[in-house]
Amino acid sequence: MTKPALTRVLVVDDDPVLSEVVGRYLTREGFEVDFAADGTSGLEKALRTLPDLVLLDVMLPGIDGLEVCRRLRQAAPIPVVMLTARGEENDRIAGLELGADDYVSKPFSPRELTARVKAVLRRAEGGVTFAGQTELHGGPMVIDVVAHEARRNGERVALTSKEYDLLAHLMAHPNRAFRRDELLESVWGWTYGDTATVTVHIRRLREKVEDDPSDPRHLLTVRGVGYRFQP
Repeated sequence: MTKPALTRVLVVDDDPVLSEVVGRYLTREGFEVDFAADGTSGLEKALRTLPDLVLLDVMLPGIDGLEVCRRLRQAAPIPVVMLTARGEENDRIAGLELGADDYVSKPFSPRELTARVKAVLRRAEGGVTFAGQTELHGGPMVIDVVAHEARRNGERVALTSKEYDLLAHLMAHPNRAFRRDELLESVWGWTYGDTATVTVHIRRLREKVEDDPSDPRHLLTVRGVGYRFQP
């Protein structure tokens, strides 16, 4: 009997000790791990081998991690987890705006990192599902659940997987206000994390689905609570 293929993770980091420790933990958890020590080789290897997930340090020789993330996002829908120095909020926000699925601040425990990798892979594989529903409608937006795409006034809207999941979740519960931590758990599968992740994704969604992102009509902020979708 043929063994199932292992889930492949590419670690792009110029710290050989950190890479070795992370690789050992991931291998122990059943992943196949590959490595790159700079942005240029990391991007080339990711595009050539198409791993299931990329662990990507922000500070890299050559092309930095943010630029690698941007180029990777343009080429392939591979989940990306950014590794950032603790306190570097601008890097974290920039990574999320470029389409990163999660970030982990250094120093981190390998067990925490492994758990976050598994959570991102679960979300990438399963997405948000809606039993018995093939389409969601709200205002000018239509979500085609079967095709996994969104249309605005009949025109397809290019969304990342997390943007799609977030919009679909809100549209499936029109006029209901969700706290940011509720959205983190429902859409990202995280029971903890920085709610700035949700804020960044809402901002990106508004830029794609609202006539005037600064004065949204559908993706509304509920002061002191979070967000809701108004058809």
